[in-house]
Amino acid sequence: MPQHQSAIKRVRQNEKRRKHNQAQISKMRTLIKKVYETEEKQQAEKHLKEATSYIDKVASRGLIHQNNAARKKSKLTTYVNNLE
Repeated sequence: MPQHQSAIKRVRQNEKRRKHNQAQISKMRTLIKKVYETEEKQQAEKHLKEATSYIDKVASRGLIHQNNAARKKSKLTTYVNNLE
């Protein structure tokens, strides 16, 4: 355990940030699952737009890598385009 006051504060801040980051990544995963669970193309396109936007936000904040975000968006778009 840290002994200095600044180190103790740093531990508190890191824990708070970790929880916040985990919540954002969890929301992203939930939005992605919504797209894959949808069978109708119109609904899927609506969910795709929401998920793509959020993936971009998460990537711009540095929670996931830009290439990871691009790969996720590409897979989602391919899935929606293949729906009938």
